[in-house]
Amino acid sequence: MSDLTIVFPLYPGVTHLDFTGPHQVMSRIPGAKIIVASAGGVDIEADGLTFTGLADLSKVEACDVLCVPGGFGTSAAMLDEAFMAHIKRLAAGAKYLTSVCTGSLILAATGLLTGKRATCHWAWKDQLKPFGVIVTEGRVVRDGNVITGGGVTAGLDFAFTMVAELAGETLAQSIQLGLEYSPAPPFNAGSPDTAPPEILAAVRGMMSGAMASRQGAAEEAARRLEVGGP
Repeated sequence: MSDLTIVFPLYPGVTHLDFTGPHQVMSRIPGAKIIVASAGGVDIEADGLTFTGLADLSKVEACDVLCVPGGFGTSAAMLDEAFMAHIKRLAAGAKYLTSVCTGSLILAATGLLTGKRATCHWAWKDQLKPFGVIVTEGRVVRDGNVITGGGVTAGLDFAFTMVAELAGETLAQSIQLGLEYSPAPPFNAGSPDTAPPEILAAVRGMMSGAMASRQGAAEEAARRLEVGGP
Protein backbone atom coordinates (compact mmCIF):
# COMPACT_ATOMS: atom_id res chain seq x y z
CA MET A 1 0.00 0.00 0.00
CA SER A 2 2.98 2.31 -0.58
CA ASP A 3 0.93 4.58 -2.86
CA LEU A 4 -1.84 5.14 -0.31
CA THR A 5 -2.15 8.65 1.14
CA ILE A 6 -4.59 9.41 3.95
CA VAL A 7 -5.21 13.01 5.01
CA PHE A 8 -6.75 14.25 8.26
CA PRO A 9 -7.51 18.00 7.99
CA LEU A 10 -7.60 19.68 11.40
CA TYR A 11 -9.15 22.99 12.43
CA PRO A 12 -9.64 24.91 15.70
CA GLY A 13 -12.15 23.17 17.96
CA VAL A 14 -11.66 19.69 16.52
CA THR A 15 -12.33 16.71 18.82
CA HIS A 16 -9.01 14.89 19.01
CA LEU A 17 -10.37 11.35 19.39
CA ASP A 18 -12.23 11.83 16.11
CA PHE A 19 -8.88 11.65 14.32
CA THR A 20 -6.43 10.13 16.81
CA GLY A 21 -8.50 6.93 17.02
CA PRO A 22 -8.64 6.38 13.25
CA HIS A 23 -5.04 7.61 12.92
CA GLN A 24 -3.84 4.99 15.39
CA VAL A 25 -5.59 2.22 13.47
CA MET A 26 -4.84 3.28 9.91
CA SER A 27 -1.22 4.17 10.63
CA ARG A 28 -0.64 0.42 10.91
CA ILE A 29 -1.42 -0.15 7.24
CA PRO A 30 2.00 -1.07 5.84
CA GLY A 31 3.39 1.67 3.61
CA ALA A 32 0.49 4.06 4.08
CA LYS A 33 1.36 7.74 4.21
CA ILE A 34 -0.67 9.51 6.88
CA ILE A 35 -0.79 13.31 6.73
CA VAL A 36 -2.25 15.41 9.54
CA ALA A 37 -2.63 18.96 8.29
CA SER A 38 -4.02 22.34 9.21
CA ALA A 39 -4.41 25.65 7.37
CA GLY A 40 -0.93 27.13 7.25
CA GLY A 41 0.42 24.21 9.26
CA VAL A 42 -0.46 26.04 12.49
CA ASP A 43 -0.68 24.23 15.81
CA ILE A 44 -4.15 23.03 16.73
CA GLU A 45 -5.43 22.88 20.30
CA ALA A 46 -8.03 20.22 21.00
CA ASP A 47 -9.55 19.64 24.43
CA GLY A 48 -6.37 20.67 26.22
CA LEU A 49 -3.92 18.91 23.91
CA THR A 50 -1.89 20.81 21.33
CA PHE A 51 -1.00 19.12 18.06
CA THR A 52 2.12 20.51 16.44
CA GLY A 53 4.39 19.71 13.51
CA LEU A 54 1.34 19.62 11.23
CA ALA A 55 1.53 19.75 7.45
CA ASP A 56 0.33 22.86 5.64
CA LEU A 57 -3.04 21.94 4.16
CA SER A 58 -2.42 24.19 1.16
CA LYS A 59 0.66 22.15 0.24
CA VAL A 60 -1.11 18.79 0.31
CA GLU A 61 -1.62 18.18 -3.39
CA ALA A 62 -3.91 15.15 -3.31
CA CYS A 63 -4.96 12.13 -1.29
CA ASP A 64 -6.59 8.76 -1.68
CA VAL A 65 -8.57 9.02 1.55
CA LEU A 66 -9.84 12.30 2.97
CA CYS A 67 -10.97 11.82 6.56
CA VAL A 68 -12.62 14.86 8.17
CA PRO A 69 -12.97 14.76 11.96
CA GLY A 70 -15.69 16.57 13.87
CA GLY A 71 -15.78 18.80 16.90
CA PHE A 72 -17.38 21.93 18.31
CA GLY A 73 -15.34 23.93 15.80
CA THR A 74 -17.35 22.44 12.95
CA SER A 75 -19.62 25.49 12.69
CA ALA A 76 -16.75 27.91 12.10
CA ALA A 77 -14.92 25.48 9.82
CA MET A 78 -17.93 25.09 7.50
CA LEU A 79 -17.99 28.85 6.96
CA ASP A 80 -14.21 29.32 6.67
CA GLU A 81 -13.85 29.92 2.94
CA ALA A 82 -10.10 29.27 2.81
CA PHE A 83 -10.36 26.03 4.80
CA MET A 84 -13.33 24.80 2.78
CA ALA A 85 -11.53 25.57 -0.49
CA HIS A 86 -8.85 23.06 0.50
CA ILE A 87 -11.43 20.51 1.62
CA LYS A 88 -13.27 20.83 -1.71
CA ARG A 89 -10.01 20.59 -3.66
CA LEU A 90 -8.86 17.42 -1.90
CA ALA A 91 -12.34 15.89 -1.88
CA ALA A 92 -12.70 16.34 -5.62
CA GLY A 93 -9.75 14.03 -6.30
CA ALA A 94 -9.99 11.61 -3.38
CA LYS A 95 -10.87 7.97 -3.94
CA TYR A 96 -12.73 7.87 -0.61
CA LEU A 97 -14.59 10.70 1.13
CA THR A 98 -14.82 9.90 4.81
CA SER A 99 -15.58 11.51 8.13
CA VAL A 100 -16.10 10.92 11.82
CA CYS A 101 -18.80 12.54 13.95
CA THR A 102 -19.72 16.07 12.78
CA GLY A 103 -16.94 15.93 10.21
CA SER A 104 -19.71 14.79 7.87
CA LEU A 105 -21.18 18.30 8.09
CA ILE A 106 -17.93 19.73 6.74
CA LEU A 107 -17.84 17.06 4.06
CA ALA A 108 -21.48 17.79 3.22
CA ALA A 109 -20.62 21.47 2.81
CA THR A 110 -18.53 20.53 -0.24
CA GLY A 111 -21.75 19.47 -1.98
CA LEU A 112 -20.37 16.00 -2.62
CA LEU A 113 -22.69 14.29 -0.13
CA THR A 114 -25.91 15.56 -1.71
CA GLY A 115 -28.18 12.58 -2.35
CA LYS A 116 -25.80 10.29 -0.47
CA ARG A 117 -26.46 8.27 2.68
CA ALA A 118 -24.34 9.40 5.62
CA THR A 119 -24.30 9.55 9.38
CA CYS A 120 -23.15 11.87 12.14
CA HIS A 121 -23.14 12.19 15.93
CA TRP A 122 -26.69 11.49 17.13
CA ALA A 123 -27.20 15.03 18.47
CA TRP A 124 -26.34 16.76 15.21
CA LYS A 125 -27.39 14.36 12.46
CA ASP A 126 -30.47 16.37 11.42
CA GLN A 127 -28.15 19.21 10.46
CA LEU A 128 -27.06 17.14 7.47
CA LYS A 129 -30.52 17.60 5.94
CA PRO A 130 -30.03 21.13 4.56
CA PHE A 131 -27.30 19.66 2.35
CA GLY A 132 -29.62 17.07 0.83
CA VAL A 133 -27.92 14.22 2.65
CA ILE A 134 -29.93 11.06 3.33
CA VAL A 135 -29.43 10.80 7.09
CA THR A 136 -28.85 7.16 8.00
CA GLU A 137 -28.51 5.38 11.32
CA GLY A 138 -25.38 3.36 11.98
CA ARG A 139 -21.95 3.41 13.55
CA VAL A 140 -20.53 3.29 10.04
CA VAL A 141 -22.52 4.13 6.91
CA ARG A 142 -21.33 3.58 3.36
CA ASP A 143 -22.70 4.93 0.11
CA GLY A 144 -20.30 4.25 -2.72
CA ASN A 145 -17.02 5.99 -1.97
CA VAL A 146 -18.56 7.95 0.91
CA ILE A 147 -17.92 6.27 4.27
CA THR A 148 -18.98 8.11 7.41
CA GLY A 149 -18.70 7.26 11.09
CA GLY A 150 -21.05 8.24 13.89
CA GLY A 151 -20.06 10.10 17.02
CA VAL A 152 -16.45 10.18 18.26
CA THR A 153 -15.80 6.56 19.35
CA ALA A 154 -17.50 5.28 16.20
CA GLY A 155 -14.31 6.49 14.57
CA LEU A 156 -12.66 3.25 15.68
CA ASP A 157 -15.33 1.11 14.02
CA PHE A 158 -14.96 3.32 10.97
CA ALA A 159 -11.18 2.90 10.97
CA PHE A 160 -11.29 -0.90 11.01
CA THR A 161 -13.87 -0.76 8.22
CA MET A 162 -11.45 1.39 6.22
CA VAL A 163 -8.49 -0.92 6.84
CA ALA A 164 -10.56 -3.86 5.58
CA GLU A 165 -11.55 -1.82 2.52
CA LEU A 166 -8.02 -0.65 1.78
CA ALA A 167 -5.89 -3.61 2.79
CA GLY A 168 -8.18 -6.58 3.48
CA GLU A 169 -10.01 -8.09 6.43
CA THR A 170 -7.04 -10.18 7.56
CA LEU A 171 -4.98 -7.07 8.27
CA ALA A 172 -7.98 -5.30 9.81
CA GLN A 173 -8.58 -8.16 12.23
CA SER A 174 -4.87 -8.43 13.01
CA ILE A 175 -4.72 -4.73 13.90
CA GLN A 176 -7.89 -5.10 15.96
CA LEU A 177 -6.30 -7.89 17.96
CA GLY A 178 -3.02 -6.04 18.30
CA LEU A 179 -4.84 -3.03 19.71
CA GLU A 180 -7.10 -5.29 21.80
CA TYR A 181 -10.20 -3.55 20.53
CA SER A 182 -12.90 -5.53 22.31
CA PRO A 183 -15.30 -2.96 23.74
CA ALA A 184 -17.03 -3.80 27.00
CA PRO A 185 -18.17 -0.45 28.40
CA PRO A 186 -18.96 -0.22 32.10
CA PHE A 187 -22.30 1.48 31.38
CA ASN A 188 -24.96 0.93 28.76
CA ALA A 189 -25.32 4.67 28.20
CA GLY A 190 -23.55 5.08 24.87
CA SER A 191 -26.59 5.90 22.74
CA PRO A 192 -29.82 7.85 23.17
CA ASP A 193 -31.74 4.58 22.97
CA THR A 194 -29.97 3.00 25.94
CA ALA A 195 -28.97 5.92 28.17
CA PRO A 196 -31.10 6.60 31.27
CA PRO A 197 -33.60 9.41 30.57
CA GLU A 198 -31.98 11.77 33.09
CA ILE A 199 -28.55 11.27 31.46
CA LEU A 200 -29.95 11.89 28.01
CA ALA A 201 -31.68 15.05 29.21
CA ALA A 202 -28.51 16.32 30.86
CA VAL A 203 -26.39 15.75 27.77
CA ARG A 204 -28.98 17.35 25.51
CA GLY A 205 -28.92 20.34 27.85
CA MET A 206 -25.15 20.63 27.64
CA MET A 207 -25.29 20.60 23.86
CA SER A 208 -28.24 22.94 23.48
CA GLY A 209 -26.08 26.05 23.63
CA ALA A 210 -24.25 25.10 20.46
CA MET A 211 -27.31 23.76 18.66
CA ALA A 212 -28.68 27.04 17.29
CA SER A 213 -25.32 28.34 16.09
CA ARG A 214 -24.43 25.09 14.38
CA GLN A 215 -27.85 24.85 12.77
CA GLY A 216 -27.37 28.37 11.49
CA ALA A 217 -23.91 27.52 10.18
CA ALA A 218 -25.24 24.44 8.38
CA GLU A 219 -28.03 26.43 6.76
CA GLU A 220 -25.63 29.17 5.68
CA ALA A 221 -23.14 26.65 4.27
CA ALA A 222 -25.98 24.98 2.37
CA ARG A 223 -27.11 28.37 1.05
CA ARG A 224 -23.60 29.05 -0.24
CA LEU A 225 -23.70 25.77 -2.11
CA GLU A 226 -26.97 26.74 -3.76
CA VAL A 227 -25.75 30.13 -4.93
CA GLY A 228 -22.34 28.78 -5.90
CA GLY A 229 -20.26 31.09 -3.76
CA PRO A 230 -19.79 32.79 -0.38
